[in-house]
Amino acid sequence: MKSLKYLLVLIIIISLGISKWLYYPQYQINKMKKSVVEIRSDKGAPVSFIDYFRNTKATKLYHLALGDSIIRGLGAKPNEDFVYQFSTQLGKQINKEIQFQNEGINGITSGELNNIIQEGLYDEDIKKANIVTVNVGGNDILRLASNGDYRSILKSIERLKADYSANLTAIASRINGLNANATIVFLELYNPFSLTDQVYPLADKLLPKWNLLVYEVANQYPSSLVVETTKVINGDNLNFLSKDGVHPNSDGYLAISEQLIYQFTHQYRKKDV
Repeated sequence: MKSLKYLLVLIIIISLGISKWLYYPQYQINKMKKSVVEIRSDKGAPVSFIDYFRNTKATKLYHLALGDSIIRGLGAKPNEDFVYQFSTQLGKQINKEIQFQNEGINGITSGELNNIIQEGLYDEDIKKANIVTVNVGGNDILRLASNGDYRSILKSIERLKADYSANLTAIASRINGLNANATIVFLELYNPFSLTDQVYPLADKLLPKWNLLVYEVANQYPSSLVVETTKVINGDNLNFLSKDGVHPNSDGYLAISEQLIYQFTHQYRKKDV
């Protein structure tokens, strides 16, 4: 499975080589994160996400998860994937039943997920959801890298970024249009390379460019949130990866779940509806 990781190398090098961005994307991401923190000092600020769900009159909440193998839970033992662990932990925190539906599909790209969502397959599930978690994008890069045609990759990388942003925007818009009350949770893409790997610094520079696209989409919806996955899955915590070196293991999914619970507790839901 090491080939999965090294398929990323070519994309990383090409992306850095032809990028025309004149600012460091992590700076932009940090500005968006800071705007969330600053809400705490506002007079009459909304409640935290966890208090919002704790105080809602509903006795049962519904969590719908859409996306790729990270959502599916590849690399984890049964009932130890992210969706299960987060839903279980949230239920205990707010003393409510959390019904969850895991619709993760291994290998799916953002375009494929967008097509499914636009076709209305999940419309009824979205309408009743209190939380909709979305993770997609990694396979967009892998799919492009796997064709092995360097010239094609060179020509396609900027279009890939634009298509990914457009797909994620359309997915979020569809969810919000069907259920404006739903909290949309996105996950950052993370760097699976070791700190000693020569590719690690390159990947570390590329990922903020992709994650900035996620934050820009999330920023359009006041009640949305981006899980800071990179805080827990990184070169310092390779023990959180499964044997394939790409997907989290059970402990890794637990760490992502705990990070989301932490953010639910410490971040405020801007839109109280």
